[in-house]
Amino acid sequence: MTRCAVFGTGSWGTAFAMVLADAGCEVTLWARRAALADAINTGHTNPDYLPGVELPASVRATTDPAEAARGAEFTVLAVPSQTLRGNLTEWAPLLPSDTVLVSLMKGVELGTAKRMSEVIEEVAKVPAERVAVLTGPNLAKEIAARQPAAAVVACADEAVARRLQTACHTPYFRPYTNTDVVGCELGGAVKNVIALAVGIATGMGLGDNAKASLITRGLAETTRLGLAMGADAHTFAGLAGMGDLVATCSSPLSRNNTFGTNLGRGMTLEETIAVTKQTAEGVKSCESVLDLARRHGVDMPLTETVVDIVHGGKPPMLALKDLMSRTAKPERH
Repeated sequence: MTRCAVFGTGSWGTAFAMVLADAGCEVTLWARRAALADAINTGHTNPDYLPGVELPASVRATTDPAEAARGAEFTVLAVPSQTLRGNLTEWAPLLPSDTVLVSLMKGVELGTAKRMSEVIEEVAKVPAERVAVLTGPNLAKEIAARQPAAAVVACADEAVARRLQTACHTPYFRPYTNTDVVGCELGGAVKNVIALAVGIATGMGLGDNAKASLITRGLAETTRLGLAMGADAHTFAGLAGMGDLVATCSSPLSRNNTFGTNLGRGMTLEETIAVTKQTAEGVKSCESVLDLARRHGVDMPLTETVVDIVHGGKPPMLALKDLMSRTAKPERH
């Protein structure tokens, strides 16, 4: 039995633990709170994030990170992206020397503008060949209901990607491999920012033409940034790019889409944060994605507009007017 550790008991961490168990792995979840670990061990459910979903018996939980990490062939990290560095600094000395670290996180670190795999390599002091990324159109509640979904497993070492692919392949969860880690991570991080923009448009009462335009131009921004950073353009037409973007921008299950909708309806940032139960990664990552774009000299007007609305307090209607009055240009430039 492949032994896996999952650090993080939010909805996606818990759902992926279920996927691993359904694929035949033995899984230990690390939980921050003892009450949640007890609920998982005694009732086989996560009442806080996936109520009503029965977890396989091969999933157990602990609050001891050393116990969770012991003997793990794969160590899955499913914490908010802005807390990864602090958490992993504590956990790194406890991890097996040959474990593969798997990122489920879709964000860019504030201040450093580093992708999550780069943070993992730096903090855990491991080579890129021991870091993998799992991404794609993976809404946790649908996967927890065992509805069909596909994903991308990305690693610089294709053999490692294939090992992880085998470890999480189930009748309802179909992972594909990719060696373009940069492109896969950017697709996952930037789509959260675009989902905020689409949510804002929804909250403003704008129609499907506007939302389709935001999704398409958002993909163009993501691709421009990716190419400047050495990614493969084909990645953005696949599950990690277009697939994840469409799911996040069109589903009410998307935290970022819902967050943007509340802003578009006129709620303040503080009011929206207060009614949001889970982390909407794009709220913080929009700033770090814009930072990353500026470091690479890439124009990302939608991302800049989201930052202006979310963190600059710019009225959405004024932001829309400014976007629509930008200088006309070819679609590809």
